[in-house]
Amino acid sequence: MTLQRRLQALPAERLRAMRRGIEKESLRSLPNGQLALTPHPAALGAALTHPRITTDFSESQLELITGVHADVEGCLEELTRIHQFVVRSLAGVGDERLWVGSMPCGLPTDETIPLGRYGSSNVARAKSVYRMGLGHRYGRRMQTISGIHYNWSLPGLTNEEHFALIRNFRRHAFLLLVLFGASPAVCPSFVAGRDHPLQQLADREGAEAGALGMPYATSLRMGRLGYQSDAQAALAVSYNSLDSYAASLHAALTQPYPPYEKIGVRNLGGEYNQLGTTLLQIENEFYGTIRPKRVIRSGERPLHALRERGVEYVEVRCMDLDPFVPVGIQAQTIRFLDIFLLHCLLADSPRDTPAEIAELGRNQHRAASHGREPGLALERHGRPVLLMDWAAELLADCDPIALALDEAHATTAYGEALAAARAGIATPDSLPSARALATMAGDFGGSYTAFLRAQSEQTHQHLLALPWPAEQQAAFEAMTRESVAERLALEAAGTVDFETYRLAYLSPERLTA
Repeated sequence: MTLQRRLQALPAERLRAMRRGIEKESLRSLPNGQLALTPHPAALGAALTHPRITTDFSESQLELITGVHADVEGCLEELTRIHQFVVRSLAGVGDERLWVGSMPCGLPTDETIPLGRYGSSNVARAKSVYRMGLGHRYGRRMQTISGIHYNWSLPGLTNEEHFALIRNFRRHAFLLLVLFGASPAVCPSFVAGRDHPLQQLADREGAEAGALGMPYATSLRMGRLGYQSDAQAALAVSYNSLDSYAASLHAALTQPYPPYEKIGVRNLGGEYNQLGTTLLQIENEFYGTIRPKRVIRSGERPLHALRERGVEYVEVRCMDLDPFVPVGIQAQTIRFLDIFLLHCLLADSPRDTPAEIAELGRNQHRAASHGREPGLALERHGRPVLLMDWAAELLADCDPIALALDEAHATTAYGEALAAARAGIATPDSLPSARALATMAGDFGGSYTAFLRAQSEQTHQHLLALPWPAEQQAAFEAMTRESVAERLALEAAGTVDFETYRLAYLSPERLTA
């Protein structure tokens, strides 16, 4: 069946039933562009139990989470409200800002980057030990990279349809890196002491001096210096079915991995180094541009939830923070993601192979580090194809999808989002990664820190200036109180020691039973 016929089989009411939500990470930074080392602000509630505000890897790394939304505007309005509460809370206790770039601000030594702390309950301790393990395995600096995760669902999809979508997404994700990548440079502190291919973008002296990057890079976050793992690279996860995906992860979650066995579960002093010695401590450690997901029940393992009840939604994980947009992503980008995901669902999706999986990895790295380079070629079925030609083909295939979404929603916004993507491919200098480099060079002497400091300050003042009704403040303060009460209740209800809890949670039987 052709894409056009599959699209025609989707009635307008089903297109309107599409749902989305956003998880957005941001570091807390100081006025001088260095990482804030303060604890998670008490005004923001308990990171363990707050439904909208938590931390990611670091105590200094906020994660802001929307609910599920039927419309793009509602999703962005909630994300904006969460930001408003956060910046007002930060302004009330100090002089910190939300860092608006995906690549981190100035970092201290690796061991000084604070791990997320969640309390004394077993589930809270497990979260901190997991992060300790990530630090041992990959280094803490890598974990401070921030991004946007886009959670998307279309009711009525089967597991097979979800995995067909995922296979096509992985094939075509290079397009998202080129269009929306916004991390073409890094602060020199990020790669201090590491081998890297980055070029010096400015020769300056002083606290804010310098930037390292690549002239045609789109998303260093998604390249070899970003969220990558040599150990996981050997894990050729198949997305041909839920069974093949689950089997791949099951092995990584249950079989000891010698380099991590050397780290050990505990150090000589008895403190925990990591949750376990398997290739993956838990499911969330598996990196990828997209994940099949399902809402889990209390205490349930995510892989068990998928096996038991199937895929509920997909999580897109390759989106950089846009430093030119106050909340990191704009409506037009979200609408293009909707179009793109529908294209991935509706286009033919042959089964993947180990050779293709390796090819897609190489394509991702090329698009991340050289995506705007004239004449850049990717691999398709073992043959070279110009990135811009492939991108143009994909965008042409999206025309009927944008039209159908516009008709279903009585708007022209989807067609405009597709037209903007075409314009970006036609004029790469207009893309966010190119804008970031040009602004850095033209207005800030090539300084990464000075550029992101200015953008972060501008964003902070913009969010503070937005209307903020008293009832909104009261609603968020109530969430803060409720989250703290819930965390304290969990701590009071603990009945087993942490080691017993850890062994029970990591038991292979929990993945299947």
